[in-house]
Amino acid sequence: MSEKSTADDALDADAAALAELGYKQELHRGMSAFSNFAVSFSIISILAGCITSYSIALKSGGPAAINIGWPLVGAFVLCVALAMAEVCSKYPTAGGLYFWAGRLAKRNKRQWAWFVGWFNFLGEVAVTAAIDFGAATTMMAFANLVWGVEPSAGSTFLLFVVIIVIHGLLNTFGVTLVSLLSNVSAWWHIGGSLVIIGALWILPTKHQDVAWTFTAWHNETGWEFGPYVFLMGLLMAQYTYTGYDASAHVAEETKNATLAAPRGIVMSVVISLIGGWILLYSITAAIQDGSQEGLAALAATPTGLPPAQIFLDSLNNPTVAKFLLFIVCGAQFFCGMASVTANSRMSYAFSRDNAIPGSRLWSQVNPRTGTPTNSIWLCVGLSVLLTIPALFNTTAYLAVTSIAVIGLYIAYVTPVFLRRLDKNFVPGRWNLGRWSTVIGWIAVVWVVFIIILFILPPVTPITVDTFNYAPIAVVVVLLIATALWFTNGRKHFMTQEEESHLTLKAEELLEE
Repeated sequence: MSEKSTADDALDADAAALAELGYKQELHRGMSAFSNFAVSFSIISILAGCITSYSIALKSGGPAAINIGWPLVGAFVLCVALAMAEVCSKYPTAGGLYFWAGRLAKRNKRQWAWFVGWFNFLGEVAVTAAIDFGAATTMMAFANLVWGVEPSAGSTFLLFVVIIVIHGLLNTFGVTLVSLLSNVSAWWHIGGSLVIIGALWILPTKHQDVAWTFTAWHNETGWEFGPYVFLMGLLMAQYTYTGYDASAHVAEETKNATLAAPRGIVMSVVISLIGGWILLYSITAAIQDGSQEGLAALAATPTGLPPAQIFLDSLNNPTVAKFLLFIVCGAQFFCGMASVTANSRMSYAFSRDNAIPGSRLWSQVNPRTGTPTNSIWLCVGLSVLLTIPALFNTTAYLAVTSIAVIGLYIAYVTPVFLRRLDKNFVPGRWNLGRWSTVIGWIAVVWVVFIIILFILPPVTPITVDTFNYAPIAVVVVLLIATALWFTNGRKHFMTQEEESHLTLKAEELLEE
């Protein structure tokens, strides 16, 4: 049998599996298993998340929270990823989480799917906005270091718009280009991390010892209860470990999706856990002044990025430090591109089921490129709209985007929880076997725990600028989803396709 006929058979099998779930193959299935992994790995982005969120743990526990917190959180997040992957193998659709919830719920299937979908959709819009605005902020810091460009709210926002429009264009050109750039992104992250780690161990004349790097304590939160401070420091890692549901959202564009998509979810977390831990340890060990005063000065660095200041202080070579920051800028750019990819595929699938106002427009697929072009620009437009408050008030911007992580994790855990209640669930080709129950419940308990952490006040005294707006953001999403359900969803969401999702046979769609 020729390679071409083997590949065609695999594509036919993928289309048949999708048809069994009630959907016709419309997107171009051009992603390899590595590309699928690369999309999720790029969104987690240890070079973006670990660098931009470093100050959270630095101020809330210091080196101890950074280097103990990362693997601790990573182990629990891996349980979440494993539990999600098992469901993904059974239902490899672009809708991902909301479709899983609808299939696994015993009653009120459409309502479960609806609310999970809205948390997932708005969470991904917020994540896309946060990633690309973070990329713009880092690039402005780089421009300041290299060319003396003075950052401002207006210039940062303008650069953000340019970046996200470029990401929209790259996604519009087709999944083949996205797949190629995702592969480049994965190697950029791996190679870039190795370069940074190597520079931090070779060039500095001094390193902190192992005991200090794992146990040194620093607290600028205002809270005095040590365990609470440490728990707040865990948010650095939890913020970074997001976006691995992307492998599910590009499942309809991935070959051999029932195996490749779940593996992409899991391996993106595994590689990020290991690589991120080595990277964070290397950065922290390169801190030159380990005194409380030195850590406070590092947290207040004029660069706005403590790791960038560590590069400048420890490498004794400003040019090398700037080059390392350039690597971080590149990683953030790739991270944002992958986020637009996942966000647009999810919104396409959600629109396909008549969830988003104007669904007929957003669910269209470009016949030339095989991509959901309209939904790509919907996500770009909403992300820009969400970031407008940053022009006037950073606190307002953070309040708007605070739904990003908590919204996504609510969406992550719901189908995992429903799967645990479904005793008749028949696993797909990729499954956890006898470990499924214990891993699934660990995942559920962990997400409930971190959602509580996300709504607690991280610093004191609590003011307008330090208030945790995440609970308000969650309530706003619930109100939006509820209002839309009664005005639109209960009449149109999945109504035309509901029965087909449950009963349609592959042959019926494949014959169309």
